[in-house]
Amino acid sequence: MDVHGTVAEGFEPVRDAFARNFAALGDRGAAVAVYRDGRKVVDLWGGTKHVDGTADTAGANGAEPWRRGTAQVVRSATKGVAAAVPLLLHQRGELDLDAPVGEYWPEFKAHGKEQVRVRHVLNHRAGLPVLDRPLTPEEALDPLRGPEAVAAQAPVWEPGTDHGYHALTYGWLLDELVRRVTGGRSTGEWIAEEIARPLGLDLWLGLPAAEEAAGRAGRVGRVEGPEPSGGPRLRPKRSVTEAYEDPASLTRRAFAAITPFPDQNDPAYRASALPATNGIATADGLARFYAALIGEADGVTGRTRLFDPATTRRARAEESAGPDRVLVVNTRFGLGYMLHGSASPFLSPGSFGHPGRGGSLGFADPEAGLAFGYVTNGFRKTVTADPRAQALVRAVRASLGAG
Repeated sequence: MDVHGTVAEGFEPVRDAFARNFAALGDRGAAVAVYRDGRKVVDLWGGTKHVDGTADTAGANGAEPWRRGTAQVVRSATKGVAAAVPLLLHQRGELDLDAPVGEYWPEFKAHGKEQVRVRHVLNHRAGLPVLDRPLTPEEALDPLRGPEAVAAQAPVWEPGTDHGYHALTYGWLLDELVRRVTGGRSTGEWIAEEIARPLGLDLWLGLPAAEEAAGRAGRVGRVEGPEPSGGPRLRPKRSVTEAYEDPASLTRRAFAAITPFPDQNDPAYRASALPATNGIATADGLARFYAALIGEADGVTGRTRLFDPATTRRARAEESAGPDRVLVVNTRFGLGYMLHGSASPFLSPGSFGHPGRGGSLGFADPEAGLAFGYVTNGFRKTVTADPRAQALVRAVRASLGAG
């Protein structure tokens, strides 16, 4: 497998690990980017992407070489990008993290949710990981139906007392909060205008029509299976398997809040904005986004920093830790971000970011001044610790001399 791109001196282990992902771990098409102190030190891509079209227009079986600008659906790595919006609104004095959600969204107060705080949405303590009636794909893509469903849902535990991964409902909760605070501006619009455009990021929550057309010509690659239909495999633990196989479990119900799950290659899905799961990004877009959270990163009009130091501290301060009522394993969350831990190891205990179900990963480590982005089109049956992404993280650690 030919690996394309460059690495700075000292980061050669990342190139080696990236090549091994294709040779030994079955990667099909992927890219990885790493920034150190705002400077790109790793920019690698390889394999093939799959695009819409016939063999005449897109090569044999629709396969073409992965290129520098290839973008992919990143699943729950979207959550880390979306979380920046309420935190930046708080940074600007427009959103109180300790206020009841119902203060901004009065309809949300139904069924005992008066005490759900804004921070509970971000730290997965709202008690709303499931819907009693799952949404159809068509309903899920309607920007009104998801928020209406979570507003009408009763909590499955007392809000604020425990945590469990809000796999899909997180997006509707966050998006409606953003709309209420901003007078109707969606999370996807906010990201496009306030984050992606100033930084020049190839990153979208709601793929524009022009980019969808480019995708058909080869820019946005199709997701390739296997889609994790057998349930989340976090670790080889019997308890996780048993939890998912139980139709009444929170694990099964949380991942079935949309049933059946939409076709991720459908243009309608890619054009919609589900802040929990359907962001589209290049590896560079994801890595540079995280670089801008912790320091200055090159943008369209100069160097840009998104989070001030206080917001960075809030994002990665531990808010939830221990057995996750949905994922079963021990998880750690800050405000909107997963924290380094056994379920999802990042670079160091100070790292914060978010994995995407099936492989993608983005995170930042302020102490190392490092930001990381990995995207792939070969989805696997993983939720938080994909072996390909983890191999790259270990290689980055080795490059820094951290063992």
